[in-house]
Amino acid sequence: MSKKTKRKARLELGENGFPVMHEMFVPKAIFFTNGVGVHKDRLSSFELALRDAGIEKANLVTVSSIFPPHCIEMGRKEGEKLIKPGQIVHCVMARQDTNEPNRLIAASIGLARPADQDMYGYLSEHHSYGETARRAGEYAEDLAATMLATTLGVDFDPEKAWNEREQFFKMDKTILKTRNIAQSAEGHAKGLWSTVVAIGVFIF
Repeated sequence: MSKKTKRKARLELGENGFPVMHEMFVPKAIFFTNGVGVHKDRLSSFELALRDAGIEKANLVTVSSIFPPHCIEMGRKEGEKLIKPGQIVHCVMARQDTNEPNRLIAASIGLARPADQDMYGYLSEHHSYGETARRAGEYAEDLAATMLATTLGVDFDPEKAWNEREQFFKMDKTILKTRNIAQSAEGHAKGLWSTVVAIGVFIF
C-alpha cells in the first residue's frame, strides 16, 4: 500500500483507528411527500399510498423527530431521483388507515427550523380521525414549533390558539420557518382499506 493510500485510509478511519461514523448518518437534505391508497387489503392500500407518494421502491426506516443542523429542503421530484430501488431510506412518517365507509382520516408532518443553522430543529408526526388535511397539518406544525420554542427558551403562552402563536413565532428571531405537509381522505364507500401517509424523507 502506498503512503498516499495509507494516509487516505487513516483519514477515513480516524485518529483512533475506528471508522468515522458521526457524520455518515447525519442527513444533508430532506424532501416532503404525501399520498393516499385504496385497496381491499390493508397492506396493499399502504403500498399504493407509498406509490402515490413516489417512494415505494425504497426500504423505509422510520426515525424520530430531529431536523439536523445545516439540513436543506429539496423538492419532491428532485429528491425522488436520488432514491435507488431497494435503498434503505430513513424518514419521519405519519400514517393512518380505515376500512370504515366515509370515515375521515388524516396524516401530517410538521417542521420547525431554527434561525441558527448550527442548531437542530424539530419534525413532528400526527395521524388522526375526523380531521381535514388543513387542521391536521396545522396541528403537526404547532407541535414542531412548540418543541423548538421550548428548546430555544422562547417565552410564549401555550394556551393561545395556533394562529396567534404562529404569528408570535414568525416574529421571534430565533425561529426561521415552520411548515407542514398533510394528506386526508374519506374511507371508501364500499369498505375497502384507505391509507394516507405524510413523510419527510432524509437524503444522506
